[in-house]
Amino acid sequence: MANVDGSWDTLVKSPLGDQKATLNITSNGDTFNGTYSGAMGNAEVKDGKVDGDKLTWKLDISVPMPMTLNAEATVDGDAMTGTVTAGAFGAFPLTGTRVG
Repeated sequence: MANVDGSWDTLVKSPLGDQKATLNITSNGDTFNGTYSGAMGNAEVKDGKVDGDKLTWKLDISVPMPMTLNAEATVDGDAMTGTVTAGAFGAFPLTGTRVG
């Protein structure tokens, strides 16, 4: 199982421009908790799951409008790549680097 814990600098390429945020992950077996903090505000990770080197989670955001984001990422060492799906708006690429 991959070590997914830590603080990650993430970047999502969205139609609103590059969204930078810090994702903090604390895993517990096949689940994880965390927070997502960026220019659009802070959100608690919901339904965080760990499957080997793959993470899936949800975020409830209120800016620019209330919606639930579905995210998935694969961890490879200190790098993360994946997608964030914003309902009818589609899926956007996510990248991250572990910083702590």
